[in-house]
Order: sequence, then structure tokens, then C-alpha cells
Amino acid sequence: MRTKIKQILHAKDPSSLIGKTVSVYGWIRTVRAQKTFAFIELNDGTTLANLQILADPSTIDFTQLTTGASLLAKGTLVESPGKNQALELKAETLSVLGPCSAETFPLQKKRHSFEFLRTIAHLRPRTNTQGAVLRIRSALALATHLFFNQRGFYYVQTPIITGSDCEGGGEMFRVTTLDKETDPSKDFFGKPAYLTVSGQLEGEILALALSDIYTFGPTFRAENSNTSRHLAEFWMIEPEMAFADLKDDMECAESYLKFCVKYVLEHCQEDLQFFDKFIENGLLTRLQHVAASPFAHLTYTHAVDILKKCGKTFEFPVEWGTDLQSEHERYLAEEHCKKPVILTDYPAAIKSFYMRGNDDGKTVAAMDVLVPKIGEIIGGSQREERLDILEQKIAEFGLNRDDYWWYLQLREYGSVPHAGFGLGFERLVLFTTGMENIRDVIPFPRYPGHAEF
Repeated sequence: MRTKIKQILHAKDPSSLIGKTVSVYGWIRTVRAQKTFAFIELNDGTTLANLQILADPSTIDFTQLTTGASLLAKGTLVESPGKNQALELKAETLSVLGPCSAETFPLQKKRHSFEFLRTIAHLRPRTNTQGAVLRIRSALALATHLFFNQRGFYYVQTPIITGSDCEGGGEMFRVTTLDKETDPSKDFFGKPAYLTVSGQLEGEILALALSDIYTFGPTFRAENSNTSRHLAEFWMIEPEMAFADLKDDMECAESYLKFCVKYVLEHCQEDLQFFDKFIENGLLTRLQHVAASPFAHLTYTHAVDILKKCGKTFEFPVEWGTDLQSEHERYLAEEHCKKPVILTDYPAAIKSFYMRGNDDGKTVAAMDVLVPKIGEIIGGSQREERLDILEQKIAEFGLNRDDYWWYLQLREYGSVPHAGFGLGFERLVLFTTGMENIRDVIPFPRYPGHAEF
């Protein structure tokens, strides 16, 4: 039976494994071969650390042992004299499953730039950094499902192909079977169709039947942006709550973020310590502070006033009625509040049509959660449940009412207050790992000019 390296290196009682015969599989990270023995560092991706294997010439021809080769090792676990591990494997048999050319294998034992690794995305998961990113990404996905399940939310799936533009921005990928522009009625769906930018609108349908739901799936934006925070394909987590207002939305968002941070702090210590040492010094302290501190709360109007009076020179000027830029968001979270902050009550003109209008006639019941290093990580709102006002806003935003006939009917047939938010999953991974570029926290990044692998 195959034993995972994580089970050996992270055993609660390593001494209980001494003398046990095991079979392990993995890829060779390094080899130190002498005439009479060889030390092999083997890794199967389940943990950051390597399992050291001690082999003698009777087990295999040492020339077959090259970095990158895949290996089956059978032997006995013994106490290790080294300082970095409690156990090592004394090999009885070794079998190379897949040889690897030492001359051409691009992942030699040295530091590679993240830019270079993006060009070999089929191999970069074998690096320490990418392996740690992917394990934390998996843990955050599991934490997401655990959090919403414990709160009684139902996990639902919303369409990837849609005829509705949720954000009204028009930056969508067209889905078509036509070779060239022609009558949309002759297309596959008989009308224009697009890759979804959000599952929110469909999520509202399901929330207004099941009360509390969440989606977790891919979304797409044809935005020609090459920043370190944007992708053309990314994953979104979008909870929607019926019989809820903006306060409920803010409470859920804060609790969710804290749950995820606490989960990785508890279950991903080895990988987080790696990131703290090599990527962002102080990462663990930052995450612990987020998990333990209540989030700050500011209105958009108050935030603009703070930014205008702070004495700091920003690249983009700050005025009431303009959207905040990343530099503004990070200042509020990193320097002014020194912790995550929830901004509320944004000007209606800079937010989406579906957000509930406030009584002042100028702002909407929207909220953004801003965190250090990232800026905005969550955007949400109470939804406009009043039919007449929603119809008016659709017209004001220049949207085609016929495209939203079903969305309007939700307000005709048993409308209720409801609220929700969206979180870009890759931004959560960025925040949790301390990585700088969003292209390095998704296995196969898609951005302008790049759709490899």
C-alpha cells in the first residue's frame, strides 16, 4: 500500500513508525551519490519537506537517479541522525518509474523567477513555492465549504454561459459558433451569449427559494488589464442571503475571512512558515492579527475625507464620487486602520444597478472589505428589492429591460430584502500567502495575450 510522505514526516508519534516497511512514490529533488551509498531527497507533493532515502548500489544504478525522475522506493523507516527530520527511509528496492534528462530538465536546484516559471506551468507545481500555493489554495477551498455548510448555506451551481451582463460593464467574452459576425438568431443559442462575469443574478433566484446559498466557480472578464491583481479567468465565491440586509452581509463577510485565515493557520503551518521566511517576512503575524481583530468600519464619505487630509500624495486624486484606487484602499487598511476595514455607502453612480438605494438618494447600501497588501478583497451589497426603483435603475444604466425580465419578476412575486457579496478566490490566496502577483496563485493563469496550457 502506498504511503504518502506527509504521513511519515508529520506523524504525531514518529517513533511508532520506526521499523515499519513502507512503499513511497515521488519525484527526486536532489541526489548526493557516493561510491557506496546515496542520499535521495524525494517529494510527492503532499508536503513541503522531502523524505530522505538512504540507498546502496545493490538497490539501483546510481546514474539513473537524476533530479526530476519519478521513483518508487520500498524499505524500512529508521531514526534519522540528521537535525531536520525524525525519520528517513533505508531503501531495500528502488525503481525509476519515469527517467528525467539531467541536461534538459528546467527545474534544477536553484531559484527560478516567477516570470520564468509561468512559461513552464506544466512543471512549476513541482517547485516549493507553487506546491505550497496549491496546498493552501486547496485548504482555503475546503474552509470555504466548511464555513458555509456550518451556517446552513446550500452550495449551488450557476451558469458559466449567460445572456445577462451582471456588472453592466460590457467587458465580456462572447461565446459563438459562428465564423464571422452575422445574425445572432442563427447562433447556437439563438441570441448573443457570453462567459459569465458573475453568478450573482442567478444566485439571487436560488436564494429567493432556499434562503441562503453560495456559488464557487469560474468567472471571466475580457478586461485588457495587465496588473498584478487581475486575471481574465478567475474563481469567485458568491454567497446570497434572503431576508438579510447590509449588516448581515458585513457580518458574514468578516466571519468568512476570519474563518479562512484561522483554518490555514491551524492546518497549513509548514507552508505558511515557508512563505513567512521566503516571500513575506511577518506574514504569520499579519494573519494572526487579522484572525484576532475586529474589522474597522468607515463610510465611503468618511474614507474620502481621511484620504484628502492624510497628507500623502497619491497617483490618482481623491474626490467624492470617484471610485477608490488600490493605493487608496491599501492606505486605509495598512496605514490608517492597520487592519481590514469595511467601507459602506458608496455613491450610486459608481456602483452596479442592482444595489439598493439609500434614503439620501445619492448612495447605495454597498460594502467593500479592504485588507492590507491587497486592497479590495470582497465587494457586496444589499440588493434592490423594490420593483419600481429597480426598473428605474436599469433604465438609468442603459440596460435592456428585456434581458432582465426574470430578474424583475423576482421583485413581483414575493420579493424580500436580500444581500450578498463576491470574493475573488485568487485574491484570498494572495492575501494568505503573501505572494505578489495573482498569476502565481492560480495553476494556469489567463491574461491578455496568454492562454497557454
